[in-house]
Amino acid sequence: MNKTTEDKTASAPPPEKKGFSGLHVFGIVLLTIVATVGAGYWWLSHYVFPENFEPVTLNASEQDSLNNKLTTLGIDTQGAESGRPLQPVPYSEKGASREVRFSERELNGMLANNTDLAQRLAVDLSDDLVSALLLVPLEEGFPVLGGRTLRVNAGVELSFANGRPLVKLRGVSLMGVPIPNAWLGNLKNVDLVNEFGANPGFWQSFAAGVDHIQVEDGRLLVRLKE
Repeated sequence: MNKTTEDKTASAPPPEKKGFSGLHVFGIVLLTIVATVGAGYWWLSHYVFPENFEPVTLNASEQDSLNNKLTTLGIDTQGAESGRPLQPVPYSEKGASREVRFSERELNGMLANNTDLAQRLAVDLSDDLVSALLLVPLEEGFPVLGGRTLRVNAGVELSFANGRPLVKLRGVSLMGVPIPNAWLGNLKNVDLVNEFGANPGFWQSFAAGVDHIQVEDGRLLVRLKE
């Protein structure tokens, strides 16, 4: 190697180092902290310390329709405040409807009339699925979360197949975290009517009295047998 080549080699700048600079690392750490705090705040506000639900308020037409349905089921929607004396009537099943129909708004509207549940429980109806969202206030003496409110979500599959109702627990979530099947008695996705309906009890009586069940988006229909 001659002298000229040696000089060029000696004067050549060192290769640039690849990687993140200190400023890049600081920016990544800062973004990670912001994202973690934001996600934590969303999780806490939605599942650990959620706000109360806004009760469903039915309009006059919806309330009249609901009152008529409840009256048909023998539920007094006027209460003692009506001041009207109770009139005795002879029992008859002639012309009686064996169908019970409720909309999602009507179910939540009924809950709104209960001051204890109005802001704590909400029901959702979708195809073959009834879901419930419940806010559970904890006692002050409860460890760590005393005085706070927990968010519980549950789903039940409800349909009719092979001449009988089908009821399956889809699952239960606590603070957005699904509870293990073992903690639920291994009842997730188990046909409760098929599992327990063979023995005398609630599920056998329930299945024997139901002629049809249909749950669709925003609607519930139950038809009873004679």
